[in-house]
Amino acid sequence: MSFRLQPTPPARPNRCQLFGPGSRPAIFEKMAGSAADVINIDLEDSVAPDDKAEARRNVIQAIGDIDWGNKRLSVRINGLDTPYWYRDVVDLLENASERLDQIMIPKVGCAGDIYAVDALVTAVEAAKGRSKRIGFEVIIESAAGIAHVEEIAAASPRMEAMSLGAADFAASMGMQTTGIGGTQENYYMLQGDTRHYSDPWHWAQTAIVAACRTHGVLPVDGPFGDFSDDEGFRAQARRSATLGMVGKWAIHPKQVALSNEVFTPSEEAVAEAREILAAMEKAKAEGAGATVYKGRLVDIASIKQAEVIVKQSELIAS
Repeated sequence: MSFRLQPTPPARPNRCQLFGPGSRPAIFEKMAGSAADVINIDLEDSVAPDDKAEARRNVIQAIGDIDWGNKRLSVRINGLDTPYWYRDVVDLLENASERLDQIMIPKVGCAGDIYAVDALVTAVEAAKGRSKRIGFEVIIESAAGIAHVEEIAAASPRMEAMSLGAADFAASMGMQTTGIGGTQENYYMLQGDTRHYSDPWHWAQTAIVAACRTHGVLPVDGPFGDFSDDEGFRAQARRSATLGMVGKWAIHPKQVALSNEVFTPSEEAVAEAREILAAMEKAKAEGAGATVYKGRLVDIASIKQAEVIVKQSELIAS
């Protein structure tokens, strides 16, 4: 372990982030009543340019009017390459209630993008006397973003979460696919006549997880575009969970239950983790640094692995 310890990420469930356009206020109540841990109201891609101002007003009113329960409430602003983002930030922080928890910044390419939003947010918070500090979550959606992913994760104490935006990322990288997440038809290896499909997003997700874990930020998997493919969603989510991501986006209400299912440790997994912790406690009491559990070696590192599962389960239960 490095002398410089990794900071602890925010201690909150983030199994599913449910998205909905700010231009459709009729769905806000349903979003609030969903089982998602995080609600993301969108002012960016799902809102047409002519509807931006009205969507912004819808969101500001809904933040204060709707009972969002204990959900994390986030608004995705427009990208810094548009003429809309500064007004998103100013209007939200000047006019929305303090129920707003965080801002999602899309298409982040470098730490300077975070600095720009942070400076504006800090100024408005001070001017309005807001007592609740707004958190940031960001989306990596470009070659520049993944190249600068660690400096982005470390760019501001407001940073709380980071996601991979597969569609724009694929376009920026020049990937020959129109799929959003999941396996891709032409990304495979041959063994004889058998095709073995690999995960084209794996390396980018791993880079995001490493940067997030280094700097105390929650790594989150992004969208899965084919909401008619439940098993494809589950497969992508399971790969992400295995890599260390804590949750996934839902771009359709039916994906909420799927995401919660995958990112909630099963009773069997939690029971096994507790048994490993108990076995290691017994080994330590006997002066041993390792022991055997169900035919396999477990040691100090196994304690850390088991604690991840137990703590995640306890966090969700609380």
